[in-house]
Amino acid sequence: MNYTTLNNGVKMPMVGFGVFQIRDDETTQKVVEEAIKVGYRLIDTAQSYGNEEAVGKAIKSSGVPREDLFITSKLWISDMSYEGAKKAFAESLSKLDLDYIDLYLLHQPVGDTFGAWKALEELYKEGKIRSIGVSNFKPDQIANLSLFNEITPAVNQIELHVFHQKEAEVAYLAEKGIQTESWGAFAEAKFDVFTNPVLMEIAAKHGKTTAQVMLRWQLQRGIVSLSKSATLERIRQNFDIFNFELTEADMEEIATINKDATVFAEHNEASTVELLAGFIGKTF
Repeated sequence: MNYTTLNNGVKMPMVGFGVFQIRDDETTQKVVEEAIKVGYRLIDTAQSYGNEEAVGKAIKSSGVPREDLFITSKLWISDMSYEGAKKAFAESLSKLDLDYIDLYLLHQPVGDTFGAWKALEELYKEGKIRSIGVSNFKPDQIANLSLFNEITPAVNQIELHVFHQKEAEVAYLAEKGIQTESWGAFAEAKFDVFTNPVLMEIAAKHGKTTAQVMLRWQLQRGIVSLSKSATLERIRQNFDIFNFELTEADMEEIATINKDATVFAEHNEASTVELLAGFIGKTF
């Protein structure tokens, strides 16, 4: 496993397993147990995913020491306020059945993010969270939050894949000492990503799958990546990316397929804020 060191000195695994849209508790527990068995040490869940309890059960049954795991959860916009964050964090901690969470994120840049961030800063100082960060924040939103609060986010988890490579955004975060973490590493299977000719050619050359190439591309860019699957063989395949290296020519070829295309929405647009506001109180 490769690790990155966050701006507060905490080490974070570079490759993680996510559980977005895996709602069945039995399935969630099974796939997380398998992911940990395979070697994943970063497990990513969220308040809005509705599966924190199943993740917690998998952690307990894995037999892996707690200190060897890196667990992430996120605050949903329904509770995006100072008091809401305190309450929601306590509930997530209880559902996960943990004494602390390694990384806790503001899930969306919507609502009273300043009030919520103040709560996260206090929880961090109390030792209940090892690192605090954000998700889906654009550079202007990151700058605003950082300049007017005490603690700079350690991580920004954003949509990032071969069709939305975000070089300028990644460079800005690196300049500020903020680790980029990607969601949607496979572009949600849009744009025929798994059969893209460029990726297929590179995969064939290395004897790997296109999914493995996409994850290796993120690793070599210094980006923490998350993959998700309910298929045990794919869970194993997606972790098997440490025994090959993309060449400089491979990286340049992958750069040519960038479309600057989101598979969701741009989070600094008014229409996105209005869309997300409609999800208050809902789980995914």
